[in-house]
Formats: sequence, C-alpha cells, structure tokens
Amino acid sequence: MHDPRGPNGSGPSRRDFLKGSGAAAAATALAQAPLAPAEAYAPTQAGGVTAVGPGPVKIQLTVDGKKMTQNVEPRVTLLDALRNYLDVTGCKRVCDRGSCGACTVMLDGKPVYSCSMLAVEAQGQEIKTAESLIADGKLDAVPAAFAKYDAQQCGFCTPGFVVSMRAAFDKNPKATQAEIEEALSGNICRCGTYSQMRDAIESLCKSQGKGE
Repeated sequence: MHDPRGPNGSGPSRRDFLKGSGAAAAATALAQAPLAPAEAYAPTQAGGVTAVGPGPVKIQLTVDGKKMTQNVEPRVTLLDALRNYLDVTGCKRVCDRGSCGACTVMLDGKPVYSCSMLAVEAQGQEIKTAESLIADGKLDAVPAAFAKYDAQQCGFCTPGFVVSMRAAFDKNPKATQAEIEEALSGNICRCGTYSQMRDAIESLCKSQGKGE
C-alpha cells in the first residue's frame, strides 16, 4: 500500500497523522464534557466514603457552631472551602504544604492543618477556627494574652498559634510552659516573636489557660 511520507521518506505517514488527530479530538471532547451535577456526599456506614466527582458535590460543615452548606469539588481542601466558599478567613494560607501551621483549625478539639485535608472529610465533625475565640465581643484568654504581650507582628501565623494553644489548654489546663511549647511545635512564626509568645504562655500557664 502506498504510504506517502516526506520527500526523503521521513516524517509521519498519513495514517499516523490521522490516528494522532483522532486521539486529539477524543481528548478534546472529553475535556469539554459537562461536569456531573452536584449531589449529596455522605460517609458510608462501613466507615469509608462514597466515590464522587469530579464535579461539585454538596457538603455540610459545622464551623464555629454554625452549619454551612456549599457545593465544592471533592478535591477542595478544608482550607480552601473555609476561605473561598464559606468566607471564614481566619485560617491563613502561607506554606500550603502542611509545615507552617498558619491554617490550623480544631477538628473535634484536635488541631489539624486545614490545608492538608479535604473538605469532604471534615463533615460530621465540629470545626473551630480562630473566629471562635471571641464571645460577646470579648476575646478568649489565649488571643487576649497574645495581644497583651505583643506576641505577633505580621499576624499571618497568629490564628494558627492561638488555635493550637487553645486546643492544648483545653486538653490539659494544668499544662506546663514546656508542654505548651511542645504543643506548638507544628507552628512557625517567620517574624520570630517567640520571646513574646513565651511571655504569653507563661501568663496563661499560671491561670490554667483562663487568663488574668
């Protein structure tokens, strides 16, 4: 069969060209296919999860005591869901790699990096952010101590620090200063305000996390 190529017999044949064109057309059609409609997402009884996606799914999160519903793609992290979908912006994106702690929130009382878990995984659990550390216009003892001892500069890391510290005192009100500092080992302050933080921690340890 005649297989026309370039003048020197090099380059792709017509058959190769048509095969490549067909594959490209199929890929383009798949890329332009409509996303699946949003559907409710819920854990299975066996403790696993229902396969969903790639389109948005409806999820419900309990954030700072409020139930919030939104449609998000299954790949969306808890951090992005809070900041970009639910307008809860206290947790900050800094490293986005689970190493700095600026995005820390409490999940059923346990501090977690919200950049390192999916929003769909947080359903059915109580999420508390830095915004929860104020009631009736009064700051919680932890952020109040940060303010009193000037334990922040740029402020990007501060929400993560106060959430981690509040979780540590909730777990052990009688924690020593060394134990609180160990609980904060997953948080980094690039401005280097650790000296002022130690003053705040010392004050809080004396009052068992209740403030002055």
